[in-house]
This record gives sequence, structure tokens and C-alpha cells, in this order.
Amino acid sequence: MTARPRPPLKSITPTPTGPRAAEPTPPPTAVGEPKGAARKGVPSAVRPDPQRGDGRYPVAWLHIVAPRGATPTATSKCLCGWNRSAVGHRRVLALITDHTAHRDTCPLRTTQEGRTAA
Repeated sequence: MTARPRPPLKSITPTPTGPRAAEPTPPPTAVGEPKGAARKGVPSAVRPDPQRGDGRYPVAWLHIVAPRGATPTATSKCLCGWNRSAVGHRRVLALITDHTAHRDTCPLRTTQEGRTAA
């Protein structure tokens, strides 16, 4: 018995005889693009955030840490450069008062109209 000859495992492609024009590639598909849903008028699941701000943003922060049985600490910071800290009951209470007073005198919170009117 003789074994049958094996067919070649790889096929050899013929080499081109001359130059040819490059074919343009199709445009890539976007990742997560809905397939036909938007074309049918169905609202997309991803929408812009409907909650728009009212123009306010934080300017000053008061951070108080008062663990039970330990000494309280506090930090008062503002975007105008106000940066104070306190350690101890009396000093923390004084810093809270100063932080509240700073809200009325901060140049970032008082408008130009209010300055000229006063």
C-alpha cells in the first residue's frame, strides 16, 4: 500500500505583474452607534444632562472635623485667596464666625453694582 500524496497546506498567490491603484477603505463605524434606532425617530438612550446650572458655583468652603473626645479642627478656604485654619473649640468657633463675615466682604461674591450703589 502506498500513501496518497498530501495536498499543499498553503496556497501561493500569484504576484501582480504591474502597479495598481489603491482602493479606498470604507469609513470606520463609530463605537456604540445605534443601528437604525435614530433613523426611526426613537430617542437615543444617551442624552445631554437636562439639569443645567443656575449660574451659581461654590466660591468658599468651610471644613470642620470634630471627632468625639478629640480636639476639633477647621479650615476656611476661598477662591479669592482667603485661607485660614484653627485648632481647638474656641478657635474653631471664631473661625466659623470669621468665615461667615468673609462671605459679606469677599471680592468674588460682591458685585460691582453693589459696590457703586453703596
